[in-house]
Amino acid sequence: MPAARRLAWAGALAAALAAAIPARAGLFDDDEARRRIDALRKELAQQGKDNEVRIQKLEDTIRNIGVVELVRQNEELQAELARLRGQIEVLNNDNQQLQKRQRDFYLDIDSRLKRLEGVPPSPTTGVPADPGAANTASAAPPPPRTPSKEDQAREVKAYDAASNLFRRNDFASAIEAFRAFVRDFPDSPLAANAGYWIGISYANMHDYKSALAAQEALIAKYPQSPKAPDALLAIAAIQAEQGDVGSARNTLEDVVARYPASEAAGKARTRLASLKR
Repeated sequence: MPAARRLAWAGALAAALAAAIPARAGLFDDDEARRRIDALRKELAQQGKDNEVRIQKLEDTIRNIGVVELVRQNEELQAELARLRGQIEVLNNDNQQLQKRQRDFYLDIDSRLKRLEGVPPSPTTGVPADPGAANTASAAPPPPRTPSKEDQAREVKAYDAASNLFRRNDFASAIEAFRAFVRDFPDSPLAANAGYWIGISYANMHDYKSALAAQEALIAKYPQSPKAPDALLAIAAIQAEQGDVGSARNTLEDVVARYPASEAAGKARTRLASLKR
């Protein structure tokens, strides 16, 4: 090969090599950058996945905590509801028992009122305190005397005080008050009435022996008093209460025979008819 041609070829080769070296270096730089970018992308993707896993776990934890709390609250509410239902059942049962006791109480009162007379009337009005009770407490005609207005006021006040004690079912105090009335006003037209209510008070206390004694004392001391037939009627009621039906029947017949025109006699006839059934 001629020297000039070899030189030209060498120069061209050198120029080509010089031009190729920078291009190859640039190619190497792009591959490295791509690898780094790919690695970074993979790392970011992995971190994203890891974050998603952590977020999911956190959400699950929060959700589970909420569910557990709701379950706990629900259990507490169910327990409270069960407790309240139990209390309601107890209250309903107590209410039913109370209503039954009230019915029995009123039935017992009604029965007693049928056996015994009602409550004493006020001497100022002559009307029984119980609207359903018969006005059988008319006083006996007063003896000839001229008490002062002050004495009359004291007499009425004392009788009313005793009657009020009876109305409050304070029978022991009523007995003492009526006895004091008889002692302080022995000539009062209300003395027989006071004796009658003493007997009724004893009967309400189930002291039938004292009740009978009080009514018998009234009949013996005030045989002409309008309260005498009522006292006999009370005696018959006490005898029936004690189970002595034969004596009760005899006493009721005695009321009809001795006081045929009295209101007590009408009651006696009705009770005799019921005893014969």
